[in-house]
Amino acid sequence: MVPHLTLHQPQTGLRRIGLLAGWGRFPLVVAQALVEQGFEVYCLGIKDHADPALAEVCHHFQWNGLAKLGRAVSYFRRHGVRRVAMGGKIHKISLLHISSLFVHLPDWAAVRRFWPHFISLKKDRRDDTLTMAVVEEFASHGIEVVEPTDLVPEVLVKYGQLTARGPSRAHRRDIEFGWAMAKEIGRLDIGQSVAVKDLAPLAVEAIEGTDECIRRAGHLCPGGGFTVVKVAKPQQDMRMDVPTIGLGTLQAMVESGARVLAVEADRTIVLDEPEVVRYANHHRLTIVAVEDGQCPEQLSPRIAAAG
Repeated sequence: MVPHLTLHQPQTGLRRIGLLAGWGRFPLVVAQALVEQGFEVYCLGIKDHADPALAEVCHHFQWNGLAKLGRAVSYFRRHGVRRVAMGGKIHKISLLHISSLFVHLPDWAAVRRFWPHFISLKKDRRDDTLTMAVVEEFASHGIEVVEPTDLVPEVLVKYGQLTARGPSRAHRRDIEFGWAMAKEIGRLDIGQSVAVKDLAPLAVEAIEGTDECIRRAGHLCPGGGFTVVKVAKPQQDMRMDVPTIGLGTLQAMVESGARVLAVEADRTIVLDEPEVVRYANHHRLTIVAVEDGQCPEQLSPRIAAAG
């Protein structure tokens, strides 16, 4: 079940909205919330990424190749959509495989827009750089990319301890230690997450994503007990690539022996929070949402009964 979410009401006449959907549950949560509030949602689902269930929720749904940028613009313009939200993960590692050229064959608009990134190499391929190119292409055709968390603000986690178990003193030190590193790799637009134990860095997220970073840390630290820190970039654009955790993140932690997850309050999406908390409590995990890497000595659990 997708939880009921209250939507910030838009201005009159702006009841039609687009959704560019990648992998994961977040696009489905956004779509459900928009439909419940009376929006007509026109959704483009990225092939090999988006949840097919979006077709049952949205007013209109169409599949689109990852590199069909001109086709995406035409789709939204044809349906009179002038505001688009982007949500869900894009598996950027697939861009390194030659087979992706055939699955996501680029159209002319994509070739023109991404030529400096993939052909002439005058620009880099960092997350923000590539996503901003999409934003700029939409803007050039009169389509505004909006912050999905403005549409569903309830998914942003609030400050506090989510689970019944809190961090130990050693874990609090690791949170502060890992926070500085995570912010730095975010500033460089490398990733959002790090895994640390006893003030030693175990793994740093890059193109593989948070879950694989956690699994790599588990392989390197078979004794487990380590801490995962996931933060927003210092320059975070909330229209895109907002830090997100869900049951999959916790399952990776359990598989790998991680014990603590620290995320940034008010800048991290927690999908299906009640289920996440129940799962974490069942497996004796700790989840805290903090600010500036500071985890106080005492934090009372916000949802202690959810386990």
